[in-house]
Amino acid sequence: MREVYVAGIGITSFTRLEYPLVEIAAYPGLMALRDSGLKKIDQLYVANMGSGRVNAQTGLASAVVDHLSLTPAGAVTIENGPASGASAIKEGFMAIASGMHDVVMVIGAERMREVNQLEATDFVATLTHPLAEYIYGVTLPSLAGMFARLYMEKYGVTSRHLAMVAVKNHHNAMDNFYAHLHEEITLEGILDSPEASTNNPYVADPLRFYDMCPVSDGGACLILTTAEVMKKINKPMIRIAGIGQATDTHAVHERKDPTDLLAVREAARQSFEMAKVKPQDVDVAELHDAFTILEIAESEEVGFFKKGEGHIALEKGETKIGGKIPINPSGGLKAKGHPVGATGVGQAHEIVLQLRGEAKKRQMQNAKIGFTCNFGGFGNNVVCLTFIKEK
Repeated sequence: MREVYVAGIGITSFTRLEYPLVEIAAYPGLMALRDSGLKKIDQLYVANMGSGRVNAQTGLASAVVDHLSLTPAGAVTIENGPASGASAIKEGFMAIASGMHDVVMVIGAERMREVNQLEATDFVATLTHPLAEYIYGVTLPSLAGMFARLYMEKYGVTSRHLAMVAVKNHHNAMDNFYAHLHEEITLEGILDSPEASTNNPYVADPLRFYDMCPVSDGGACLILTTAEVMKKINKPMIRIAGIGQATDTHAVHERKDPTDLLAVREAARQSFEMAKVKPQDVDVAELHDAFTILEIAESEEVGFFKKGEGHIALEKGETKIGGKIPINPSGGLKAKGHPVGATGVGQAHEIVLQLRGEAKKRQMQNAKIGFTCNFGGFGNNVVCLTFIKEK
């Protein structure tokens, strides 16, 4: 199996974009081509969840490859819910590692704000079990609220801990030009003050408005290639060293313990084992915090902290920039944004920036190993990636 490297990266702002979806996807592709210095690709993978329903656009990869004038390269659209982005990276990795292709472009893109908030919530809710959950009005925020309540009762997590995640990630996003939310928040403003109930109302008790990620448009791109091609371009050697993917029951209530994110734990184990590293070796991580409780829970499941101690590490400042294991320096889904199909590629984009030393004010010092967790459904399909900077 050949080793796989990241030759180029590109990204749009994660916000409301007034462009057709095909342009949102193509723009980071152009950035990545310019970044890599490459002009030709063998294969394009486009990660997207909702173009058919939300944008009346099917066959997205076919449209994008033509829009970028990259024909006759192969083109495939990848749909795996919120884990579409990392799933597409996995497909690109396999194409290079197997020897089938030498240069692969992976794009994640979504234009979710073409519909209103209620329609967007319903669109994402189609991820739930169609007969046991969706028909009864279950949404992702409602599942997150029930998960959060169980987690808080079991491990002593409080609403203050959840708010601390939001405050940290909003602060990080202030130094990310591409983030959706450039808004500093404080514990007093969203939790402690008399105005908190107005500023930060409950959405799915115990989760409040600032415990939720925004609905975003956006795109991101990685170009993957071989060691041989990397030697011809002047870029740091960032290798995708480990990939893990695992699943759990579709219906959350069928799990033995709904507070255990088994797919997260198994996908992370596979990724670290393949990369031949341990969780303690990671210098920087991007975790899928569509809801603040998930950053805490995932930080435990992937092995950064013991079960039930993620919120304690948060209190100690271990997950902030400059801490023991900085989590979501980009702002995470919470503040950077969550254009569903683009999210996993956007997470990888941030890690590559960090390992290259190009993240500017939010740069980790001497970062050599990075990690991402792309969380699909409500933890029923998860992809984890480990990146290593080589000398």
